[in-house]
Amino acid sequence: MKICIFCSANEQIDPDFFLATEQLGKWAAKNGHSIVFGGVNMGLMECVARAAHEAGGQTIGVIPSIIEKNGRKSDYVDVEIFCQDLSDRKDLMLAQSDVAVALPGGVGTLDEVFTQLASASIGYHHKRVILYNMKGFWNPLLSMVEAMNSQGVIRSTLRDHLAVVSSLEELEQELRVGPPSHPPL
Repeated sequence: MKICIFCSANEQIDPDFFLATEQLGKWAAKNGHSIVFGGVNMGLMECVARAAHEAGGQTIGVIPSIIEKNGRKSDYVDVEIFCQDLSDRKDLMLAQSDVAVALPGGVGTLDEVFTQLASASIGYHHKRVILYNMKGFWNPLLSMVEAMNSQGVIRSTLRDHLAVVSSLEELEQELRVGPPSHPPL
């Protein structure tokens, strides 16, 4: 399986996020999964790529030209896919992956998550986004999504494309069983 990872490229974040991300990268490699990521040599992006690569897995970096130009491309990219901008990167990451897992991240991660969910909700694809809710990171977003759902401003089909896990064991199970009929929000 090709697992797309949406995550932070910042270094100054909770060290526990790095530990869980490293475990995810190693697990993916040991189980024959490829990692599709944004190709940056910083933060959780670099962490997951390094862990997967060093454990013998394949990494696919989708790298915007500005990242390459500024010397921020990861050394742990096995397959390089270059693109013009972040919009191209999102499209290519979606095309290259079977599922997306969102780790803690900022504005870019939110953009990636909601772009993929919005396109799935109207039928462009059937790929899921799994929020890896490390230490409750996604709880505020989940509260907002639940409020939007209760007020009827989002489609109920969003639940078919979004799942939430809190551990690597739950993520493994989620990937094994496939999309649930109604994942918890």
